[in-house]
Amino acid sequence: MRRIITMTVNNRPGVLNRITGLFTKRHYNIESITVGHTEIDGVSRMTFVVNVDDERIAEQIIKQLNKQIDVLKVSDITDQAIVARELALVKVAAAPAIRQEIYTLIEPFRASIVDVSKDSLVIQVTGEPEKVEALIELLRPYGIKEVARTGTTAFTRGAQKAATSQKTAFII
Repeated sequence: MRRIITMTVNNRPGVLNRITGLFTKRHYNIESITVGHTEIDGVSRMTFVVNVDDERIAEQIIKQLNKQIDVLKVSDITDQAIVARELALVKVAAAPAIRQEIYTLIEPFRASIVDVSKDSLVIQVTGEPEKVEALIELLRPYGIKEVARTGTTAFTRGAQKAATSQKTAFII
């Protein structure tokens, strides 16, 4: 069962290490992690995609994350209306003769070519993870040399009541 868990944390050294350590100690598999600054100075947003066996384990993860000192808010947004995106850079073997064919292939995905060399192209694609995966699979027959993916980043759409767990904290 794939779950998307977001949290806001104080942006301090060691916070990411402590949180990933919590997952590791309990043998939870992290599929992806994204971390970045928020609109509030000194606060970062983390998005974890995790695979768990059942809902009870997801609830346990959230309770354990809330016990962490620098965690301000934790939300499991999997079952809510969300905006979720991923970025991928894909380096594909591409002789000049087939570049137009590749360009035609990537156009419906709104992907773009961000680098061209003598024997390859670097394609950038953003969107839902399924869209990114679909493009990678279509490019595979051309010869993928390298793939770099950011992992999912997400938050809830509009003004909806979030199923969150929040604790009172002071940002210093």
